[in-house]
This record gives sequence, structure tokens and C-alpha cells, in this order.
Amino acid sequence: MHTSVAIVGAGRVGRALGRRLRELGWKIGPVATQSMPSARSAVRYIGGGTPQASLSRRVLGSSLILIATPDAEISGVAAELARIGAEELQGRVVLHTSGALDAGVLQPVREFGASVASMHPLQTFSGVAVPPLEGKLFAIEGDAMAVRTARKIARDLGAAPTSIAPAKKPLYHAAGALAAGHALVVVESAVQLLMSIGIKRTEAVRALLPMTQQMLQNYERLGPRAAWTGPLARGDYDVVAKHLNVLQDYSPQYKEAYQALNHLAERVFERDSAGNAKQSGKLKAQATGGKA
Repeated sequence: MHTSVAIVGAGRVGRALGRRLRELGWKIGPVATQSMPSARSAVRYIGGGTPQASLSRRVLGSSLILIATPDAEISGVAAELARIGAEELQGRVVLHTSGALDAGVLQPVREFGASVASMHPLQTFSGVAVPPLEGKLFAIEGDAMAVRTARKIARDLGAAPTSIAPAKKPLYHAAGALAAGHALVVVESAVQLLMSIGIKRTEAVRALLPMTQQMLQNYERLGPRAAWTGPLARGDYDVVAKHLNVLQDYSPQYKEAYQALNHLAERVFERDSAGNAKQSGKLKAQATGGKA
């Protein structure tokens, strides 16, 4: 099994995984970023490695090359690795950590004999501290040898490796974006609404965050239907209409987003067909300002 790793692109994910791998006994080799200051910072955070401001043949001294750059840069990194490594890539494992891209983006190094895979931790990374990875899902797909390496890493981290079809990765990643990034947007939007009526940010966060946390606890303990509350859940369409009216005055974008979430809720919490038809008619009427 591989025991040395070179890291290309040491942002939030690269730093966190590098640090945990070092703690597991892996030897950290070159840590390549776009500048020497950022590479040195990454090495300090990881607790090991040699900083590099660009890719070089030194990465080939590690049996595993972990690419943790932004998605748009992965294909370029693969092409550059193929250019500088060529036949020396034979037998190496190259992993990338994108949630949306599959292992095919690493085809340039695969053509020189590297075994490639994608390994994506379904977790948020703040860059401040390494988040707990125990029990977290690691979506993995690619070549057999690289998949074995990725699964071993996930298990060693206490995570739960799972196989995913390459074509399904964008949908998988969209789920993560909804649950994390978009959920944050919704909460922050609510905070800004309270701030617009004169409530201080700290007070708004104190008011809304416990409610959101309670909803998530209810969701975990009781399931989605029991945790769903609010006027739409009660079928109180007059209140929904009032929300839409004031949100239109506050910001048309807020109103449109609120209405889109209403329709998404209609889709997610499907009832019987008759109830769905009635509810759908009421929601459409609210969107146009008419009556169902």
C-alpha cells in the first residue's frame, strides 16, 4: 500500500486531507501550489512536506499524487503531469478530489500507465480546522488499483467509502451543494431580512440559528414530513401570499427564490394527486397575484 503522497493544490480540502494523512503515518512529499508563500503555509498547516510553487518532477517521487485543485484546473494539472512524468507515471496512483468530475479528467496520466480515480469527501471544509471525517461519505470511482487506494484512505480516516457511477457524479455533487451551500444561502437570506427591519446581525443569528438547528434535529429524529413546518406545510396560502407581496417590495430576487422554494417543496412533499392539483393551483395563483 502507498505510504508517500504528493499534494497538488493545497486549499481547504488538500490541506485537511494532507494533515490527516500525515497523522496516519503517510510521508508527505512535495506540496505544490501557485505560489511559494501559499505552499509554505500549506506545509505548516499539514505539518510536513516540501513546498513548491509549481509542478515539477519531484512529485514523481511519491507513489500517490493527490490533486486537490479547483475543478477547472484538474485537466491542466493532468496534462502537465503527463508532460513532465511520461513513462515514470507507470504504477503511480493519481487521485482528484472533485465532487462533480469523474476520473476521466485524468486521462492524460492514465495513458502513461497511472491508475486514476476520484475521491470526494461529502463534507464542508472551512480551512480553519480539519473537520471530523469519521462516518462521512467518500464517493469513489475510477481504476481498480486507484479505487483500492482511495477506499483504504477513507477507511483509515474512519469514513464510509461508497462507489458511484461516473455519470452520476454531477447529480451527487448537486445534492451536496443543496444541503450545504444553498442551505447556508437560505439562512443568511433570512438573517438579512431581519437586519432590514432593524435587528442587529448577532441578534438575528441568535434568533434564527437555533430554529434551524431544531428543524434539523427534528428531521434526523422524526423524518422530513414531521419536521416540515410553516404556512405552506399548513396550507395557509393567504400567509404565503403576504410573504410574496412584501418580498417583491424588498427584492424581486428574494420573491422569486421564495416562490421557487415553494414549488420545490410541492415536488418534494408530494401528497395524493387531488391534493397536489389543488395545492399546485394555489401556488400558481400566488405567483401571479391571482386567486386559485
